[in-house]
Parts: sequence; C-alpha cells; structure tokens
Amino acid sequence: MGRNADDGRADYLAFVEAHQHRLLRAAYLICGNRHQAEDLLQDALLKLALRWSSVRDGDPAAYVRAILYRDAVSWWRRRRREWLSAYPPDRPGTDTDAALRLTVRAALDRLPPRQRAVVVLRYFEDLTEVATAEALGVTVGTVKSQCHDALRRLRDVVPAPGASGDDLVTGMEASP
Repeated sequence: MGRNADDGRADYLAFVEAHQHRLLRAAYLICGNRHQAEDLLQDALLKLALRWSSVRDGDPAAYVRAILYRDAVSWWRRRRREWLSAYPPDRPGTDTDAALRLTVRAALDRLPPRQRAVVVLRYFEDLTEVATAEALGVTVGTVKSQCHDALRRLRDVVPAPGASGDDLVTGMEASP
C-alpha cells in the first residue's frame, strides 16, 4: 500500500510542477488579483490531491481548471465586488508587448465576472464552447451569449488602433 501511495504522490507532484504556471496565469486572468489567484490555485490543487487517484487517468488539468473557475464564480457571488490591482505582477525580462498587455488587462477588468471567465477560457485557455460550458457549469447557449456580450463590450472599451495616435497593433484588425 505504501508503494502505491508513493507512486501516486510522485505523479501528483510531477503534474503540479508541469502545470502550475499555466494554471496560475489562468487564475490571475480570471480574478485579477495575484494573491487571490494563488489562493484559488492552492485550493484547487488541494481538491485535486484529495481526488488524485480517480482523476489522474483522465485529464487532471481540465479538472483543476473547472475547480478554479467554479471557485472564482463562487467567490464573486459571495463578495459581489472585484479586487482591482493597480499594478500587474512583476515579470522578469523585457516585455515587448507591454502596451498591449496593459490594454487587454484593463479591458478584462471592466468585464463582469462571468463574461471575463468566458473570455479567458475561450481565448486565453483556448477551450471550445462545450468545454467552457462544462468548466463553468452553464449551457453552451450561455457561453455564446456571454462571449458575444463580452466581445461587444471589449470593442467599446478598447481604443481602436491609431485612435490615440499610437498605432497599437492588436492582431484583430481587418485585412484589406
């Protein structure tokens, strides 16, 4: 019995080491606060550890993402307010897309929690509509409508390229 427990622990630790940075980034994008993101991820990884033997043969990353997003939504429902961060987290090295990152981050801050969750899952985590609906515990129709509303709102709050004279390229411009 000790050997199987040790093997499971080693597999769990390997999973955490391989996926923790991406999961933390997703948690941060969802909640907008680094400390809260770390807490969400820690709670999600604890829940994963408790169910590791039944989840490890499937897709544990999807299981953790579902926990992250559901716990974040639960937190929003309890708090009914957002925690805004005046400064993005420090990142080592040079950041050539700093203006774009700040623009996207500010735009995400202006979205309601459910719309932000849908945008992060669909466009940052690259999940399908069905996978996003499963992660959030809603219908596919809700994902579609929330995504539509979020993109419309993002178009309203993000300045158009060249509007402020800075020719910011977002990659979403129409090609002639």
